[in-house]
Amino acid sequence: MTHISKSIAENLDTLYRTFSHTPDLITRHFQMRPGAHALLVYFDGLTDKPAVSNHILHPLIHELDSVDDLSNASAITGQTQTITRWADVEMSLFHGNSVLFIDGLSYAYVFPTQGGPERAIKEPDAEKTLKGAHIGFVEADGQNIALIRRYLPNRELKIKQHVIGTRGKTKVSVLYLDDITKPDLLEEIETRLRQIDTDHVFNAGELEEFIEDHPASLLPQFIITERPDSAVSHLLQGRVAVIVDNSPGVLIGPVTFLTFFQSIEDYSSRWIVASFIRLLRFIAFFITISLPAVYIAIISFHYEVLPLRLLISIGESRAKVPFPPIIEALVMEISIEMLREAGLRLPGPLGQTIGVVGGIIIGQAAVQAGIVSNIMVIIVAITAVSSFIIPDYDMASALRLIRFPMMVLAMMFGMVGIVIGLSIFVLHVIAMESVGVPYGSPISPIRIPDWKDIWVRAPLWKMNKRPFSANPAQIKRQGPSREGDDGKR
Repeated sequence: MTHISKSIAENLDTLYRTFSHTPDLITRHFQMRPGAHALLVYFDGLTDKPAVSNHILHPLIHELDSVDDLSNASAITGQTQTITRWADVEMSLFHGNSVLFIDGLSYAYVFPTQGGPERAIKEPDAEKTLKGAHIGFVEADGQNIALIRRYLPNRELKIKQHVIGTRGKTKVSVLYLDDITKPDLLEEIETRLRQIDTDHVFNAGELEEFIEDHPASLLPQFIITERPDSAVSHLLQGRVAVIVDNSPGVLIGPVTFLTFFQSIEDYSSRWIVASFIRLLRFIAFFITISLPAVYIAIISFHYEVLPLRLLISIGESRAKVPFPPIIEALVMEISIEMLREAGLRLPGPLGQTIGVVGGIIIGQAAVQAGIVSNIMVIIVAITAVSSFIIPDYDMASALRLIRFPMMVLAMMFGMVGIVIGLSIFVLHVIAMESVGVPYGSPISPIRIPDWKDIWVRAPLWKMNKRPFSANPAQIKRQGPSREGDDGKR
């Protein structure tokens, strides 16, 4: 049976056949005040039980004068809709709603009683800030939308919802500012969402892989953030936010390569301090991908560029090491990656202890055993610290992997190999796109006005335009906030 029957007995039989072996399905038979026989159905763990008792059962049994008054049921529950198909009944129940069948009616009422287990709002561990807000997204999409609305109480904030998955039926919400976001950008993202054909999407990371332009690339093409202030900042620049139900990560696009080196913390610090930290991130980027490779190239091919005393010191350090530089570099790099992964999987205090103590013990023991040299331990330690400076976890992970082929090229061709590797990396970034936006912008293509918020963070009163790389429909962001070009009032 595809449509709801007028008989409660038939509906109950269809219900038990549809949801067989489902002990958490609750069926409540009762007589409504006018004398009609009614059946209320809901899932035990997905609904708010006090809301069911106080706002549905009690009014229906004691306060309702006639069945016709259910057409004004919004006075009871806040929102009510009617459905006629069993497919809608199934979806409503799985979303935590309560469904009311009344004997003699060929349709059912749906009451919003979503509840169930929820996590408290707290600061995300991966995106901590000193001066910013200390709240983060949770797994409930309704709460995440509410957090964004708190930051952005504006009627131009629009939401379009999609359901993805043939079995899981994951609800996906697309948020954008109607007067800032370009319609073709929104249409492109929605088209990609509609083309997804899979059983279930668990989180934002899986969704990113389905809709990104270059799935074979190591570099992320969307930002996944757990901070509502960061998501709102991107929305105000003309980007689109995608909220996946049951996932605390919000997908932001389109983005560029340089966007991953920006942090919401930059805008709550003084602009000179924020500019220094941002430059530090770019220095850390080059160290992360090239420092071990440069060491291998110099030791293997270009040792004449080193000062004599440093060369003698390195020679003494490597005197007992039987392996070439590439081998000791790979041994130490893989050991550091294993320690980092172990620290993430262990409980917090224990993970930190394992990371620090394990790194010291393994490094010291490897040097004493003659497996690696002292200088290699220093190189690997500096590289590991540099990778942690990059604010985005996905980008930092990608850069840590890129340094391995850079080391191989350095071992084969020396500094020429490093130049070849960097050239391939730059060409790859320039050739990529993120939802139709050049990934290398604002360097390729060159957009000088965007450089105010790329290499450094210019004063906020100087950034009157939204970044072109975000592809906004409305360029102007603010008017002149201070008198004169020097900022003096």
